[in-house]
Amino acid sequence: PLIAVALTLPWILFPTPSARWLNNRLITLQGWFINRFTQQLLLPLNLGGHKWAVLLTSLMLFLITLNMLGLLPYTFTPTTQLSLNMGLAVPLWLATVIIGMRNQPTAALGHLLPEGTPVPLIPVLIIIETISLFIRPLALGVRLTANLTAGHLLIQLIATAAFVLLPLMPTVAILTALVLFLLTLLEIAVAMIQAYVFVLLLSLYLQEN
Repeated sequence: PLIAVALTLPWILFPTPSARWLNNRLITLQGWFINRFTQQLLLPLNLGGHKWAVLLTSLMLFLITLNMLGLLPYTFTPTTQLSLNMGLAVPLWLATVIIGMRNQPTAALGHLLPEGTPVPLIPVLIIIETISLFIRPLALGVRLTANLTAGHLLIQLIATAAFVLLPLMPTVAILTALVLFLLTLLEIAVAMIQAYVFVLLLSLYLQEN
């Protein structure tokens, strides 16, 4: 029942620019980060793809915030649900494919058959390339879900181990807690990287089309 709250909360947390001439440090830093990220992301794309800037950047910020908030105790991470990730991945992937088919159908269909393929292999390769094209959104959604779920499970297991070991073997429990701390740092990095990878792959699919 809390998924609606978990999905709307990230947008409330971002500071919004004021009507003043000069923004404060936090908003300036946020603006600089968004600007740099958008420039980096859209560098390989031609001008036609720059229309996607707002969509891709806001998606990246949204995913990062959801993933990071999910690491706090007693929170729910919507991005560990495959349904939500597929709901983000499928329409965006489909949009890139439709754009390719509409703007340059020959080039888009040309991706299904690499140049210089021997004639007997042509039907097999077309089938394999078509399957790989349709696996893309699944790979996008499953990658995000699997990485975050695995991290959360590991944190849960190690935390339980530390809790159980505390009365029995305090030294081992302290070492386990240290591992837990390091794992949490790793999970913060994973939360950021997975959001970036999701958006980066989408931009690569867009570039291809």
